[in-house]
Amino acid sequence: MSRITHSTPSRSDDSLRLDAVSRVYGTGEGSVTALNNVSLSLPAGTFVAVMGPSGSGKSTLLQCAAGLDRPSSGRVFVDGQEMAKGSEAKLTRFRRKRIGFIFQHFNLLPMLTVEQNVTLPLRLSGRKPDRRRAHAVLDRVGLGGRLGHLPSELSGGQQQRVAIARALLTEPRVVFADEPTGALDTRSARDVLALLQECVRVHGQSVVMVTHDPVAASYADSVLFLADGELVGRMERPTAEAVAERMTHLGDEVARRRVTAGA
Repeated sequence: MSRITHSTPSRSDDSLRLDAVSRVYGTGEGSVTALNNVSLSLPAGTFVAVMGPSGSGKSTLLQCAAGLDRPSSGRVFVDGQEMAKGSEAKLTRFRRKRIGFIFQHFNLLPMLTVEQNVTLPLRLSGRKPDRRRAHAVLDRVGLGGRLGHLPSELSGGQQQRVAIARALLTEPRVVFADEPTGALDTRSARDVLALLQECVRVHGQSVVMVTHDPVAASYADSVLFLADGELVGRMERPTAEAVAERMTHLGDEVARRRVTAGA
């Protein structure tokens, strides 16, 4: 289960830890605080959904935690190791070793086959792809018979499963998913969410998923709620109905807060 914390030392049993992470865009009066002093820790083998109204900081949280954006302040730890600082190349190497990322719109290269798309991150890092492992991962997501197909020859759900296989090939400690079911039909979305559950329950990985869908959130072990860049609550063992109700109340709370702030 997720837990919101405020202590600084990284714990070795945490797959992901954020210590007082803030992200500010711009300077002076025109600056915008997308994240405000967010601290959280997720034990290994955790499936967490992140939800909040538009502009709450969900995507910024995901990007900072995954090393796709740098916090303005605070620290990020993955598997007990602080996110690499310094050059972009060093940060990229850190991500490739410890982190998987799944995008809403798949981000597959249309001219590459399924197998080539899955093994591309290894080739980019100068590592020789293990084709047997690639085939095993594709079998795991139900695409063992589609190795030579192009993305255009696959359904949306199948393309997202290719993206999941690509994220899992390097056996990352944490898998980040940004609206992974947003472009899928109901059945395909259910299949993708079941695969993410398998990452956690069978393989011991942690999954952090941003979603706007209460049904998708109900597949997670817990839900973290953001508002105006701050963590404002969590829900354990979520149901779609309970999440939808909390989001309705949260939207009302944010609207009242913004009206009061502007008064």
